[in-house]
Amino acid sequence: MDETASPVESADCRAISEVLSRVGDKWTMQVVVTLSDGPRRFNDLKRRVEGISQQMLTRTLKALERDGMVKRTVCATTPPQVEYDLTALGRSLAEPARRLAQWVRGHLGIIHANRRQYDSRR
Repeated sequence: MDETASPVESADCRAISEVLSRVGDKWTMQVVVTLSDGPRRFNDLKRRVEGISQQMLTRTLKALERDGMVKRTVCATTPPQVEYDLTALGRSLAEPARRLAQWVRGHLGIIHANRRQYDSRR
């Protein structure tokens, strides 16, 4: 970091870094994109987010709820059912997440080729 940065700029950078760390998390992006199609119950989300454990999905949803990106609704049924949905803030993240995923898909072959080339020099 630039040593001439003011304390306000440094705090701002740390705050931005913290949010980017959450947003850039492997599971966060998949949960947000999955929820962008509409509300889902926990087990439905777990089935759709390939490879996520129950514990990791719980942690991810709690973190997203804490950040105000996901709304958790308990339905008054017997037994109670819980549904998760994106808030307006979460929906505003879903579109850039989809665009980033499209960019990755479009460049994955090049990235893999570059990795192989790099690794062959080692």
